[in-house]
Amino acid sequence: MKARFAALGSLLLAGCTVGPNYHAPPLQAGDTPPAAFTGASDAAYDPQGALPPRWWRLYDDAVLDGLEDKALTHNTDLRVALASLQQAQAALRGAELARTPQTSLTLDPTYGQASGDSKGSPVALKPGFAYVGNESISYDLDLFGRLKRSIEAGQANVGAAQAALDLARVNVAAATAQAYVTVCAAGLQIAVAQRSIKVTEQSLAVTQRRYDAGIAGINDVVRARTLLRQTAATLPALVAQQRGGLFTLATLTGDAPETLPANVATCAAPPLIRSRIPIGDGAALLARRPDVREAERKLASAVAGISVSTAALYPSVSLGGSLGTVATSVPDIVKDRGFQWSVGPLLSWSIPNLGRARAQVAQSNAAARGALAQFDGTVLTALRETEGALNTLARRMDTERQLTAARDDAATANANTARLYAGGIGQFLDTLDAERTLIGAETALATTTAQVSQDQIALFLALGGGWQEAPPVKDSSLDTVAQRKPR
Repeated sequence: MKARFAALGSLLLAGCTVGPNYHAPPLQAGDTPPAAFTGASDAAYDPQGALPPRWWRLYDDAVLDGLEDKALTHNTDLRVALASLQQAQAALRGAELARTPQTSLTLDPTYGQASGDSKGSPVALKPGFAYVGNESISYDLDLFGRLKRSIEAGQANVGAAQAALDLARVNVAAATAQAYVTVCAAGLQIAVAQRSIKVTEQSLAVTQRRYDAGIAGINDVVRARTLLRQTAATLPALVAQQRGGLFTLATLTGDAPETLPANVATCAAPPLIRSRIPIGDGAALLARRPDVREAERKLASAVAGISVSTAALYPSVSLGGSLGTVATSVPDIVKDRGFQWSVGPLLSWSIPNLGRARAQVAQSNAAARGALAQFDGTVLTALRETEGALNTLARRMDTERQLTAARDDAATANANTARLYAGGIGQFLDTLDAERTLIGAETALATTTAQVSQDQIALFLALGGGWQEAPPVKDSSLDTVAQRKPR
């Protein structure tokens, strides 16, 4: 026991910071991030080019640019993330101020009777007024780094909150582009359906004339009318899809659907990048993705929490002093005999409750191990999502090229059969089959083109861009919900 207190005395005199020191982990446990993505060998990608901060400008679409700027300024999810960042910053300021001298002022006027024995009086004292005023100041020496580590944890929490805000920006930018693509893709499919309706209407008119002339049978007319109705039946769902995209855009940008620009609702061509897409390498990806940065900062906070818990195993030493006065009447408050003062150290140590402190240390260690596992998982997820997005987009573009050729062949075949049928040479079933083939080919191509556009945005989302040069978020105001009472 004597040796224990001697060691404690040495620590009190020298001062130290208990607990582990944090070192940022490698980006991937036991391995180095790949210099290049395996799926980047496709001709559609440029692994040497750096992803631009505002990747949506690669589309060269002024409407999309305007929607992105508005969403990144007014989106409600961003306002929530900004408020969380401000909360973390305020908590950090509180932790920093704990390292400064702490002061307090108390004024305690009372009426009562003091104990005669406690005052050395052989008789009972008379009741009366007592006026007690006291001002104290204290400074925590932080010999074992509890306050220092609390500040480190606060700084890490601020970094995590900033990364969460940046991650929200990434998600909002991608969601806005995806909603815009949904509107434009629906417009494209509506245009394809309307062209298909026009073709089937023309076919029905030719068949009706042939029937009126006694050349074609009634079944040919019925089949042509059936195809027209089936084609027209696809329109309502496409219109609903278009309106749904507009509603989503309204939510993302903080607008009502009817206030969106008219050219958004009339868009009939999904934005596409036909040039090589700059993607960079794996190291740049992990340095850029906010979720990786957020996981790393949470890990730093968890490691600092181990030290905060460990410091509870040791005593807390503060230096302080107080100055006050005690009087039985108000005029006596300022007399010399009423003043009192004291200066000295304050030692606080919960020796009987060290078991609880050790349990807290074990809990903090477990939390840090979980944060490390979460970090490793976030890194692996980032690499997987990017590789998957690269592969999906490349294969979808292959499909689009094949469907483009198929559509061109179907259009040629349909034109030939329609010409033969109109001239009285071809068979109606051949014409009907050619029209169905063309409608199917155009619909499949339009659907795949929309998917290519969505896959490009999914790739940008995986790459983690869109937060570096974002406009400031419009802060929330409590003026309408927390009004001050008039004085």
